[in-house]
Amino acid sequence: MRRRKWTLWILSAIFLWSVAWAAAPTYDLVIKNGRIVDGTGNPWFIADIGIREGRIAAIGRIRPEEAARVLDAQGLIVAPGFIDVHTHVEGGILRRPTAENFLRMGVTTVVTGNCGGSWLPIGDALGRLQEQGLSINLATLIGHNAVRRAVMGEDARQPTPEELERMKQLVDRAMREGAVGLSTGLIYIPGTYAQTDEIVELARVVARYGGIYASHIRNEGNGVLEAVREAIAIGERAGIPVQISHFKVSSKKLWGESRRTVQLVYEARARGLPVTVDQYVYPASSTGLETLLPSWVHDGGRAKAVERLRDPKLRERIKREMIRTIRDQGFKDYAYAYVAQYRPDPSFNGKNIAEITRLVRRKASVEEQAEQIIEMFLASESRVQMVYHKMNERDVEHILRQPFTMIASDAGVLEPGQGVPHPRGYGEQCPRPRSVRAGEGAPLLGRGHS
Repeated sequence: MRRRKWTLWILSAIFLWSVAWAAAPTYDLVIKNGRIVDGTGNPWFIADIGIREGRIAAIGRIRPEEAARVLDAQGLIVAPGFIDVHTHVEGGILRRPTAENFLRMGVTTVVTGNCGGSWLPIGDALGRLQEQGLSINLATLIGHNAVRRAVMGEDARQPTPEELERMKQLVDRAMREGAVGLSTGLIYIPGTYAQTDEIVELARVVARYGGIYASHIRNEGNGVLEAVREAIAIGERAGIPVQISHFKVSSKKLWGESRRTVQLVYEARARGLPVTVDQYVYPASSTGLETLLPSWVHDGGRAKAVERLRDPKLRERIKREMIRTIRDQGFKDYAYAYVAQYRPDPSFNGKNIAEITRLVRRKASVEEQAEQIIEMFLASESRVQMVYHKMNERDVEHILRQPFTMIASDAGVLEPGQGVPHPRGYGEQCPRPRSVRAGEGAPLLGRGHS
């Protein structure tokens, strides 16, 4: 009797387990009725996606009862995570490894180290990230500015043969440690002081490893055509693919000339050079206040720049150059320049330079605005982040239509509530509301960033 009871108990347990196993849903989640865009270039199609243990287990028609949870995506697009090829996450990814602003845009992979700025050494930084863990995938370029600064400081001169060799060694080491290419920021210090030959030599090192050359070109305003030609020439001389960063036309006098910059890319591709571009789909850029000053002011670093700005004669010369530069680009004053984050006085955030000048100095002539910019630079030890409304919607749209264009945020890991940054850091991969046309004076900012 005892054996019979045990046998019945075991059989009952097996039966109940079998029923429970049979009733267990096949999938943890089923996404139904979505338009699937799989990234292969094929047309979209409607299907269901079954997910089990965090992985796609099936694509097709799936019965709802097979799922523990069902999400109806009718009328929506279901796609793999986006790759954001132009970011600046060095400053924030260690503090906020969840990178939530990217994930909420659907971005699951970022490429950082752009515009000449990167970690150095690359291997140490990647090691720290691997130990800490991340919510996104990450690749990095080696930044020319970081390399040049490590070897030459911020001097406005050409490298000696020995210095160039040391830079090449640093680039070689970075590629061996995992970098995917070389980036330049040719409007930034100290990269702006480099001549084309220097960059070609470093790009040739990268080419040996199958890397790419990504460039924030030397001029995006009146000199944009020549700057695009330089980027292409570097690629051709070094034998390396070229990626032109945040492709744009930021001189009002050249609005509409994207047809010519785009044509240069087509011509290079026809010659066999792999050239691609990225852009953020807004008619406003974002970078530092220091770019409004002539590049020679920064020769030798911030201490030298402060010394020059405090010299009355040099200060007058600097202001004249600043005003001449914006007028050459078709702007009458600095109303296009909005403050994204100014730590000495957060009340400036979201206002343009003309508005700030009127509030602080009680008058807003362009001369007073230049003076205000200098004072803000002197007062802030940290970088003053700005948003510049210098582009035209039609150029943005024309560039976006090209088959070699990728959308990228040019953003970092953001902390909600800090400043009034460029909305591309929160909404680059999402449809955006129609903005005002560039130059009309209304801010394109969100409470929501090269």
